[in-house]
Amino acid sequence: MAMGLAITVLLIATVIAANLPWLSERIGFVLEPGRDGKPEWVRLIEWGVLFGLVGLLGAGMEMRTQGQLQPQGWEFWVIALCLFAVFALPGFVYRHDLRRRLIKRRRRGSP
Repeated sequence: MAMGLAITVLLIATVIAANLPWLSERIGFVLEPGRDGKPEWVRLIEWGVLFGLVGLLGAGMEMRTQGQLQPQGWEFWVIALCLFAVFALPGFVYRHDLRRRLIKRRRRGSP
């Protein structure tokens, strides 16, 4: 796999993974939630698990394209976590703000 293609695939996978917990109503993307819906703490746990999976995907791609893994300090992981949070912003805004406004508008009958 070429380096440019690996980076593109990793970025697309990261954006999708960062937004999935806020766009999916299923717990663990498999189980139906109870009557009250999926709790926010479950979304945060899913988000953390997906951060780890994307990190493993990135490490696998690095090993495949370069043949070795570069050692990363804590600074790398803090920056990666912050970027993952920025990538998650569209899903978070949709879940907690935009969705509610769209439902209100639909109830009022406005286009």
